[in-house]
Amino acid sequence: MQKKQPKLKKLTIMAALTTAALIIFIIEAQIQLPIPIPGAKLGLANTITLFVLFFPTNDKSTSVNLKSTDALMILICRILLGAIFTGRILALALSLSGGLLSFAAMIAAKRIVTNKQIWVCGAIGGIFHNIGQILAAILITETPAMIAYLPILIIIGIITGTLTGLITQTILLRLPKGRKF
Repeated sequence: MQKKQPKLKKLTIMAALTTAALIIFIIEAQIQLPIPIPGAKLGLANTITLFVLFFPTNDKSTSVNLKSTDALMILICRILLGAIFTGRILALALSLSGGLLSFAAMIAAKRIVTNKQIWVCGAIGGIFHNIGQILAAILITETPAMIAYLPILIIIGIITGTLTGLITQTILLRLPKGRKF
């Protein structure tokens, strides 16, 4: 029984983080940005992904270690459940392609940024999310002209990704020392 508790605790924490990301995603789906680009949004649910990616795991005070694979699982669950709960099943391919490319870019960026530069990782994630979505949209619709949206989406991705990165960075830097899950 003792051996199962850490796994159960980790599963519970991951479920809670997935729920938080899903709630943010669903609320955000109701917000329309004043931008004439379909599908443009803040991407605030990405704060949870960034949080898991940058939460210290080699800290003795942390009883549950979260890994990059855990962040990926939370991301995929959030995207799948978000598509179901918001009724946007057709957007699933766009969300998955953007989310997975963004995640890969953030994993690469994590190797060179510190906890005081999480905003950079967020901006990179925002850029690559939009690149992934545009590429998927072009493949699905067979409309190469959609690439014209990319410059404005990259600017939006930089702004919104920086915002999510700054939110995550602020949360992580303000956590008390000796924090535990």
